[in-house]
Amino acid sequence: MPIKATPTPGSNLLTPSDHTLILIDFQSQMSFATKSIDAVNLRNNAALISEAAAGFKVSTILTTVAEKSFSGPMFSEITDAFPGQALLDRTSMNTWEDAAVIEEVNRIGKSRIVLAGLWTSVCIVGPALSALDQGFEVYVIADACGDVSEEAHERAMERMVQAGARPMTSLQYLLELQRDWARVDTYDLTTGIAKKLGGSYGLGIVYAKTMFGASEGAHTAQAAE
Repeated sequence: MPIKATPTPGSNLLTPSDHTLILIDFQSQMSFATKSIDAVNLRNNAALISEAAAGFKVSTILTTVAEKSFSGPMFSEITDAFPGQALLDRTSMNTWEDAAVIEEVNRIGKSRIVLAGLWTSVCIVGPALSALDQGFEVYVIADACGDVSEEAHERAMERMVQAGARPMTSLQYLLELQRDWARVDTYDLTTGIAKKLGGSYGLGIVYAKTMFGASEGAHTAQAAE
């Protein structure tokens, strides 16, 4: 019996409503020792996923470690995207061992967890392996994580992938939430974030729209006429 293809998305693709994003320890002190990614790119990617999650109304948990006593405030690029949202401050390096965070995970009730933060080998590996062990699906936004060395980051990513976590990138996260340019309600949101934070891809959007008035969904609109 031949396999029959259908024009439907695969079940492993993320949607805005099927997961909880947990942003972990994007704090000043943690970033000082981060060497696997430079601070500019790290802050840019943190902003990109934060604005994407906020715009698509993704359930999001913001958590810090020893904010007042040691690690400092969370990046403003993140907190600006979620004005007024409480930060869950912890003492544990492993977010999954914090009762307040787990209470929020259970309140939200999503079986998919998407992680990003500092450092990959400690503060991301801990919750990733713990959540996988408890039956959750786990995705890790690799270029919105960082560690004390490239070696530390890469070995941590390998360890999580070997355990079943699924790696992705910041821009991939944004575009996977949109996934169809015909979704007009979030078209301007997606292209706006990409133009501001999407690097060379964003510059390409600016160029195409400025020079030619181009639109990714134009063929859909033409077909409907």
